[in-house]
Amino acid sequence: MIVTVTLNPAVDKIYWVDSLRVGRVVEEEFLTRATRSSTSAGGKGVNMSVVLSQLGMENVAMGFIAGSAGHVVARDLRAKNVTTNFVWTRGETRTNAVVLEEGQSRILIFIGEAGPAVDANDVKHFIRRYRRMLPSASWVVLAGSLPPGVDADLYRDLATMAREAGAKVILSAGGDALQRGLEAGPTIVKPDTREERLLEGRSLATRETILEAGRHIVDRGQAEVVIVSHEVTGDVVVTRDAAWEIRSSVPASELKNLVGADDAFLAGTLFRLANGEPMERALRFGLAAGVATAESEGKVCGDVGRIEARMNQVTVDRIS
Repeated sequence: MIVTVTLNPAVDKIYWVDSLRVGRVVEEEFLTRATRSSTSAGGKGVNMSVVLSQLGMENVAMGFIAGSAGHVVARDLRAKNVTTNFVWTRGETRTNAVVLEEGQSRILIFIGEAGPAVDANDVKHFIRRYRRMLPSASWVVLAGSLPPGVDADLYRDLATMAREAGAKVILSAGGDALQRGLEAGPTIVKPDTREERLLEGRSLATRETILEAGRHIVDRGQAEVVIVSHEVTGDVVVTRDAAWEIRSSVPASELKNLVGADDAFLAGTLFRLANGEPMERALRFGLAAGVATAESEGKVCGDVGRIEARMNQVTVDRIS
């Protein structure tokens, strides 16, 4: 079984517009009408749970939810056959707004709320539940931002608990949560580079700098595998034994929605790894899942047929 932890989940509200109108002076006031919209449970680990469920992989989604938006998250996940084990807290689960302009869907406007504050008692309650889940978990995913009030050490502590219980750990986060989490030596690390393209203060602007940063982490034993998004349909992967560049030949013009593509990539890779596939094959399937998601207007795609059809357009090249 896989446990996904999204400590700061969200309701994702996506708007599609024909043209985004922006006022340039104070007196101007423009109305942009959405041609359509969608509402779904969101957050990196939550998105991964949905993909894993669509692929037929048993998993449990954990984290904190609150208020009426929390009910939206729980209902949406259960409707998608995801088992949930959230801790309810005070306040209101955050809402993330995404605007996609027709013909420019690769370039999205993403506005993320901070989320409700979580106090020490809520964290203790969560940890009790989390510990009860670990004996059944083969993999644990720790993903996304931390809610206000939560210490940056929490991912490190959760990763340590998981490893002590015999589970492998994926960490997908950014900032202090990532830096502290690396101290626990997770199995796979995928930095969240949406706010800044840095890893341990090192630039991730080019393939060469990504390789340097990844090797630094692997050589120090802070992770076995480092995966960094390099381009829209490409990633660089560094392990102890090799480094690969994964690419898709699908034209960028065919991509419609990148909101959940990165999470689908990681979920697809995890799905194959959990089924005993070697890393290289798992990565090919993972990127194909990410591309299949980006090609669809839905937020994530776990359709095995569509994913496997895209695998023929994915290459995995060893670069060292």
